[in-house]
Amino acid sequence: MIPNNDAIARFLRSGLIVALLVSLAACGGPPAWVKKGSAAYNEKDAKNIYGVGSVVGIRNEPLAWDAAENMARAEITKRFQTYTAYLMRNYAASTTAADFSKSTEEQNVERAVKTFASGTLSGVMPVDRYKDEDSLTYYVLVKLDLKSMQEALAQSKELSPQVRDFVRQNGEKLFEKLEKEEAKRDGK
Repeated sequence: MIPNNDAIARFLRSGLIVALLVSLAACGGPPAWVKKGSAAYNEKDAKNIYGVGSVVGIRNEPLAWDAAENMARAEITKRFQTYTAYLMRNYAASTTAADFSKSTEEQNVERAVKTFASGTLSGVMPVDRYKDEDSLTYYVLVKLDLKSMQEALAQSKELSPQVRDFVRQNGEKLFEKLEKEEAKRDGK
């Protein structure tokens, strides 16, 4: 059976409509969390800490997703305890001979920063991911809820007792403070 011209036209129209819808969906841009980045949020009945990780230029897609997820987990880890060492060295010299109207100037400034974060986080789960096709950037959003975090901290041996106690005692207060600040900003 040979399709008539009307059937071919309907088929082409439906294909064009589907292609148009797919291209419009792809033009929506990145989700808001990509631009917002890592942060702590109050939601309905839960208090959560989110980490956003990204990796660019990796063509092996499963590897890229894993790397972005690991980066997101590292973002959460950095929020708890980070060791930072900072060193800046300055050297300046001015040399003149018998003629004080002429001098030779030297200057050297060096700066070194070393940052290290380490920790074991339990209950961090990926909740969303996004791929920017133009830049070949993979983004992953992970979530750690406050309740799971407090339970994990109670069992954690890697964090100092002071950090565990601070988070246990102040976790709820910090989220309440965040809620008040958001309410001020929203004009509530």
